[in-house]
Amino acid sequence: MTDPAPDVQLARYSFQRKLGEISAVRGRATELISLYVPPGKLISDVIGYLRNEYAQSSNIKSRTTRKNVMWAIESLMGRVRAYREAPANGVAFFVGSKAVGADKSEAVTFIVEPPEPLNTYLYRCDSTFFLDPLLSMVHEPDLWGLIVVDRAEVTLGFLRGKRVEALRNRQSQVPSKHGRGGQSAHRFERMIEHAAHEFFVKVAEMSGELFLPKLDQLKGILLGGPGATKEFFYKEGFLHYELQQKVVQPLFDTGYTDEHGLKELVEKATQTLHGLELTEEKRLIQRLLAEIRKAETGLAAYGERDVAHALELGAVDTLLVSDGLRRHLVRYRCGACQREFNRTLSDEELEQGTTAPCPACGGGPLAELSREDYVESLFRRAADSGARARLVSTESEEGEMLSRAFGGVAALLRYPVAATPAVPPPRRAA
Repeated sequence: MTDPAPDVQLARYSFQRKLGEISAVRGRATELISLYVPPGKLISDVIGYLRNEYAQSSNIKSRTTRKNVMWAIESLMGRVRAYREAPANGVAFFVGSKAVGADKSEAVTFIVEPPEPLNTYLYRCDSTFFLDPLLSMVHEPDLWGLIVVDRAEVTLGFLRGKRVEALRNRQSQVPSKHGRGGQSAHRFERMIEHAAHEFFVKVAEMSGELFLPKLDQLKGILLGGPGATKEFFYKEGFLHYELQQKVVQPLFDTGYTDEHGLKELVEKATQTLHGLELTEEKRLIQRLLAEIRKAETGLAAYGERDVAHALELGAVDTLLVSDGLRRHLVRYRCGACQREFNRTLSDEELEQGTTAPCPACGGGPLAELSREDYVESLFRRAADSGARARLVSTESEEGEMLSRAFGGVAALLRYPVAATPAVPPPRRAA
């Protein structure tokens, strides 16, 4: 099974991380405003609605809450005005005052353009941001091609998460069975087979037009239909060779070849699709464990330091990253010895401020030079070294093992690499 494209995986990870960041915000009162603007909604209508809410907010009894809510609505109007029209999938705004302790608050603003179209217009003011419409999109990133075919008809489409999209339908015009005998029977039989062949060629052309432009995003192609036609179409190799390789086995029996057939195909394939994803993650983690057992000759690395070393050497074949990692790669410069070095820190560690001294001289102060999401940095370094990268879900047993036992990052290697030596402690002055 082909790994999802790195940019698709990163987009999914970034979306999940952003939602996690937004969901962690808490207000002291109902000072957090969530605004969902679906595609096609007139910006002028949204501004008019916000003006009315601004007028209504002047009646809030608490002076602090009233001040914060009115500021949030004013800020929202400014953000909304920046759009001439709603984006293709709509846009969600989250604005308000975040409680930071000791009766203090801090202004926060998040703008999210979702991966799928919003289907509702919504305004809500509460002590937390309202994320249900976006959370429903988190586990729907996969794209599958769909084909249901027999000699009479074909329908093609996509499965995006749980949504079936029927995009192409064509009737074959292949003649049905006839009652003629003698030489006419053979001639009509040849005509029927020729018409069927031409129809299958056309089905393959339509499949190429629809699926090849999205080849990197396709996790696979589900092929179904009534009777033996689907097996003939597949075994005779009508599809483009790159699409042929993505067809999921086994093929699926359906009673229809129209839009209802696509839905039936997805229902029949649900267990297979779930099993494919779990099987692939299990295969990769089991291979990792087998390579780790080989010790010095094993083609595996795990943990932040050893994986970073293998990436620098270009030795990584497949990088495995837990989608539950929430860390930053921060680069520092020591003010004492001028050495530059990296540290990976959680959000909490960054908020508290790092206090660990320079690993080279034990001194400081440390100046922050750059900051990058750790998972995104791993994917970037993998791409630079020609390695494949795969996000592993924490919802599976194998994904939980990767996160718990290996720090959320491991790699299958092209050749053995010695583990990086531990950094010696800095020398202390006599």
